[in-house]
Amino acid sequence: MTSRPLPEIIWKKSSRCDLNNCVEVALLPDGSIGLRDSKNIDGGTLTFSPEGWTKFIGPIKGADDQGY
Repeated sequence: MTSRPLPEIIWKKSSRCDLNNCVEVALLPDGSIGLRDSKNIDGGTLTFSPEGWTKFIGPIKGADDQGY
């Protein structure tokens, strides 16, 4: 995890999200993808390369396609 400040980043979360109990995702200036906890936005950011993000999110998207 990194603790670098990312003030100019546009963070997005699911419309199904419950107030501040979510993860937020953003495209970072260097082309990587950032992931953070909405209830602790200063707690650090996980960063993924585009390829790493695809591998990370693939099983999650597959579960959604199955109705989970």
